[in-house]
Amino acid sequence: MSAPTEFKLNTGATIPAIGLGTWQAKPGEVRGAVSHALKSGYKHIDGALVYGNEDEVGQGIKDSGVDRKDIFLTSKVWCTFHDRVEECLDKTLASLQTDHLDLYLIHWGARMIPNETSGMFPLKPDGSRNMDFEWSQSQTWEQMEAVLAKGKVKAIGVSNFSVLMLEDLKKKWKVVPAVNQVELHPYCPQHELKKYCEDNGILMQAYSPLGSTSSPLHADADLKAIAEKHGVSTSTILISWSVCRGVVVLPKSVTPSRIESNLQVVTLSKEEMAKLDGLAAAGKQQRVNTPNWGTDFGFSDWYGVGNKNAPEGAKLLAGKA
Repeated sequence: MSAPTEFKLNTGATIPAIGLGTWQAKPGEVRGAVSHALKSGYKHIDGALVYGNEDEVGQGIKDSGVDRKDIFLTSKVWCTFHDRVEECLDKTLASLQTDHLDLYLIHWGARMIPNETSGMFPLKPDGSRNMDFEWSQSQTWEQMEAVLAKGKVKAIGVSNFSVLMLEDLKKKWKVVPAVNQVELHPYCPQHELKKYCEDNGILMQAYSPLGSTSSPLHADADLKAIAEKHGVSTSTILISWSVCRGVVVLPKSVTPSRIESNLQVVTLSKEEMAKLDGLAAAGKQQRVNTPNWGTDFGFSDWYGVGNKNAPEGAKLLAGKA
């Protein structure tokens, strides 16, 4: 059986299995990367307001000549806009030069209050983030449901949500999130979260699927052996692993040759999938992205409940102290 090229959302719509991630794409580079990706066969672009490059993403889409109806566009509401979701969305729509998104996500389940220090990364006098710990994510989700009802977005979802946070949101949601986008690769496989999402009809998406530039994944002996067996790169195996387990993958690159090669997927055997599934449990668990929010998100491998590494006085943003 060949690897899937698309998946179905709980809305009934389809989403391409591989999309171009635009996080950390430098100014002057992302426009060409988006254009090249679309010309090379990509149909899925993932972005966010906070990436600071959506104007260029919009230009890249225009440069490509690919019809908007043939592109699946995703963006995310940033943390300082949780009380102004539609305002944030309108900024994105203007930058991307479109009247709707195919998917809109809550970027992080945490609200920050903008102040004189910054509209995007506000700080308190002590240098910590200016968090609003009393804000409920159900308040943000209600606004997400409202922009969905207006037709400005075709689907809504979340990003960086743990099981605990989803369980809390579930108490109030009228619309089940279509996706949950999280860091996901063999060193951070998110098995428990994936099972929960599948049970609730939520599709998983993987950011940093290649483990980022600082990751030791590409030197992993087991991964290299599988890549050599198939005659492909370790990146291809990492992308294939996610797609073969039913996860949308969002590799990022601004290099034309890598953009093209990241579309390649091979079918992995049950034994190869099992080997990769077990790398983290074998002592290799590692994250790339762990911003210090000064709070507990409820991830067991990060600031999970009872984790001795959790910040002093941390609270679960799932509404539990």
